[in-house]
Amino acid sequence: MHPEFAPVAFIAAFSLVLPLPCHWRAGNVATLSIMFWLFLANMIYAIDAVVWAGSIDIVGAVWCDISTKLIIGTNIALPAACLCICIHLEQVASVRLARTSQSDKRRRQIFESLMCFALPVLYMILHYIVQGHRFDIIEDYGCRPTVYFSVPSIILIWLLPILLSVASIIFGGLALRHFIKRRISFAAHLDASQSALTTSRYLRLMLMSMLEMVWSIALTSYTLWFNFLSSPVRPYTSWADVHSNFSRIDTYPSLFLPPLVIRAYYFLWWLIPISTFAFVAMFAFGRDAVEDYKKLFFVVRNVTLRRKSSSTASKGAFDKR
Repeated sequence: MHPEFAPVAFIAAFSLVLPLPCHWRAGNVATLSIMFWLFLANMIYAIDAVVWAGSIDIVGAVWCDISTKLIIGTNIALPAACLCICIHLEQVASVRLARTSQSDKRRRQIFESLMCFALPVLYMILHYIVQGHRFDIIEDYGCRPTVYFSVPSIILIWLLPILLSVASIIFGGLALRHFIKRRISFAAHLDASQSALTTSRYLRLMLMSMLEMVWSIALTSYTLWFNFLSSPVRPYTSWADVHSNFSRIDTYPSLFLPPLVIRAYYFLWWLIPISTFAFVAMFAFGRDAVEDYKKLFFVVRNVTLRRKSSSTASKGAFDKR
């Protein structure tokens, strides 16, 4: 039993509300998509931790069909969003993009929408090629997607996210190089390019992208290594063979799982909440976010004082009667 799973995942999910307003105003699709996919993953983890705490009962099959596909989508959406951020940071920091126009911003938003939402949807559809059966239920963890471990699954499920992360590292390195070259006049360069970025936000985006890339590579490499240990690479003989008995749902009580498998699931589970808390820590306490909190505080205070004043006036009028 892991009673801490559900509270931690719920807190991680709703903590993403803190940096939401400033990123929404900036219109950065890639950053908003990271928040969207992290929120979905945390909510799935939280609900699964409640429903399957100490249980492997086959309930909510439709929920499992949807949630396991969304987990697959998250695996590609996060590195894709990091790549979009690194490409944008490199373009802003370079001399190639002297000024950001509305048409440039619109084209970037379209590209990021395709990468961060259309690509994950396509990825979820392609997952069916290497989906050996419907899904698995792991005690305390809930529904998890299944993969027929073969050469096509290695390319599709593990290699593609790694390639996106490697591309992000290349663009991130170039962006950092541009920043170091003009670090003294960097703030003036950002103003001249009419970017919504500040130097502080630029560095936070860079740090967040680097962390997410490290997490993505670590997660993908670890799961690939774990699959190599737990099962041999199987031949992808035919579509009918791979998808035979596709409606099967396998259940795994923790009592019968090897310690290595339990440690692997535990490690992989914590990656999503930790990534979320790291994201929130970097953006929920920036100057722009703090200004939003102050505005909200003044609005709440003024509304409260206005209500108190009106109630006091009403009470005074009633006493005069």
